[in-house]
Amino acid sequence: MTTHQNAPRAPRTPRPLGTTGPSVFPLGLGCMGMSALYGEADRSESIATIHAALDAGVTLLDTGDFYGMGHNELLINEALRTAPAAAREQALTSVKFGALRTVEGGFAGYDGRPDAVRNFLAYSLQRLGRDHVDVYRIARVDPDVPIEETVGAIAEAVQAGHVRHIGLSEVGAETLRRAAAVAPISDLQIEYSLISRGIEEEILPTARELGIGVTAYGVLSRGLISGHFGRDRALAPGDFRGMSPRFQGDNLDRNLDLVDALRKVADSKGVSVAQIAIAWVLARGEDIVPLVGARRRDRLDEALGALDVELTSADLAAIEEAVPAGAAAGDRYPEAQMAHLDSEH
Repeated sequence: MTTHQNAPRAPRTPRPLGTTGPSVFPLGLGCMGMSALYGEADRSESIATIHAALDAGVTLLDTGDFYGMGHNELLINEALRTAPAAAREQALTSVKFGALRTVEGGFAGYDGRPDAVRNFLAYSLQRLGRDHVDVYRIARVDPDVPIEETVGAIAEAVQAGHVRHIGLSEVGAETLRRAAAVAPISDLQIEYSLISRGIEEEILPTARELGIGVTAYGVLSRGLISGHFGRDRALAPGDFRGMSPRFQGDNLDRNLDLVDALRKVADSKGVSVAQIAIAWVLARGEDIVPLVGARRRDRLDEALGALDVELTSADLAAIEEAVPAGAAAGDRYPEAQMAHLDSEH
């Protein structure tokens, strides 16, 4: 099984974030798990992982101001301050905002009012220690504020030089069109994996029509299809997967059956399950940049190995036979969180 530990890699062809966004390394690093939702993380290992990603050529660091209530932005600040100057200069920050939190760590809705956009941005710039955010996006559409107003406020921040590009997150095709009519949109961040293919019907074609790229998160479905999640695994306190339908009871068994089938395809290629799952997303188009949520250097190195996996048409057919579209058991979020997804309406 190939994990490409310390193997030299050829330069990677950058992928554009849409027709108006920056070009980035073909994999981005999702930093959420270093601060929140998966239980305790090792701070020094998290920073070392960010450094290793930058050293490997990764340019896009994805975060949210509500990940650990600012903790994640401060972590990225520290990682960038302690990285070599060349690595620090190549780093691009993608920040989600808008989620309202409680002292206890709960979520209390979303705020997309223009005044709130300006407020969230001011705090993010301070925590990140930067004078601009490269891509700024509301995490979920505020149902009480027209998307035009939220995007318009980000567009004003672009004009002021505080933001470079406008992104969106988990929006449907109609909202994508409305937002793009206000200002150029670089990319849509949305879940996309072998077991989350809902965007293929309408959202992805609309994004492509509008020249909007896709940053795909959840490419390993929060570890479910990584090949590392066992049927008897006990989740740590605070790990939100304990409430995720896909990790519950019979759903988990059925989903891990899919992983077992995928493992046979991966083994035939001499690669890991995670690598073939990431490689499948990479193969969906040059306008798609998968975000890998590695919290450790070994997991990062495994993910980077996906860039060396070449999938033939026969490989793709075998992968989709192992994990057919729509085969996943359970929704990707609990019911209350699904209600916040404009992309699912």
